[in-house]
Amino acid sequence: MPNNTAAWLNRKHGRLEVAPAPYTTPGPNEIAVRNAAVAINSLDWIIQVEGNLLYGWLKYPMVIGSDVAGEVVEIGSSVTRFQVGDRVLGHAVSSDRDSNRPADGGFQLYTVLLERMASPIPDSLSFPDAATLPLAVSTAACGLFQGDQLGLDHPRANAKPTGLTVLVWGGSTSVGSQAIQLAVAAGYDVIATASPRNFDYVRSLGAAEVFDYNGPTVERDIIAALADRRFAGAVSLGATGAPACVRIAGAVQGNRFVSIATPPVTFETLADAGLGERARLTAKLIAANIRLQVAARRRGVRIKYIFGTSLKHNEVSTAIYCDFLPAALADDRYTIAPKATVVADGLDSIQAALDTHRRGVSAQKLVVRL
Repeated sequence: MPNNTAAWLNRKHGRLEVAPAPYTTPGPNEIAVRNAAVAINSLDWIIQVEGNLLYGWLKYPMVIGSDVAGEVVEIGSSVTRFQVGDRVLGHAVSSDRDSNRPADGGFQLYTVLLERMASPIPDSLSFPDAATLPLAVSTAACGLFQGDQLGLDHPRANAKPTGLTVLVWGGSTSVGSQAIQLAVAAGYDVIATASPRNFDYVRSLGAAEVFDYNGPTVERDIIAALADRRFAGAVSLGATGAPACVRIAGAVQGNRFVSIATPPVTFETLADAGLGERARLTAKLIAANIRLQVAARRRGVRIKYIFGTSLKHNEVSTAIYCDFLPAALADDRYTIAPKATVVADGLDSIQAALDTHRRGVSAQKLVVRL
């Protein structure tokens, strides 16, 4: 049995500590992967610094981390898509309420993945680049394709144009980069926002039009751009995106629905915060959500937060990780965006990578090689 090591989160608000971890044999519909690279997400350090504000069910010690890429070392009894030695990427789900076990976390040498949350990758795709995709792809797919979200058609090769337009607020983010590509691959036009320095990058992913999210007339300009289009809904990324998307959706015709991937507050200040600051942030989060609900109801707009692993319970996981992504990657029809920025090697480097991400990154994905 392999010897495993993990970067443990032993208590809420704690720092990661590298120590031995058990190797877990995969269940019938699972695979075990020897990780070669893991990527860093906002979710990872948010779980670390906010404690139990959003993830109150977490049990410690635990192993966090969502994005992994590596080689399959063992398959479950019902698995037919993978064999030992296959190169894969996968979305690790240890922080889910119905999982919440260390074996399912990404920040370790060996991770257990659900078969339907993993995709084979071609030899031409490096492990660091592959590791950038899973959580971002899953989150974008949940917002775009789930029936309780925008409910769009699934992506496929040579999809026919639908004549509908999706708004992606925050197109240069990791999730935004996937949302643009997935929507285009499903036959939708995309209008996106980004900072001007990222306009060309966002257009290269397939966005038909890009607007400066800090522009003084951005909402009015997007409403004008949507005037002659059939609106399919919006995916909102970034703490300030949801209110703007609600106002835009309320002013156009079509599917007045906003799928929200980011809470309307920032968590960066919690790293060294005391109880008072945490209480203030909680109150701010509650108040911001109440204002958002009131604004949406007044404008006839439906809103819903995206939980990036909910696709594991429905057909979207199969549509993405089984039916679309493997062939799209093999045929070079899907762009790895943003590209991986390898910041260090080894499990003991993950905490520093989390700290770097918390201080802010733009149009890049931090990756640690293992």
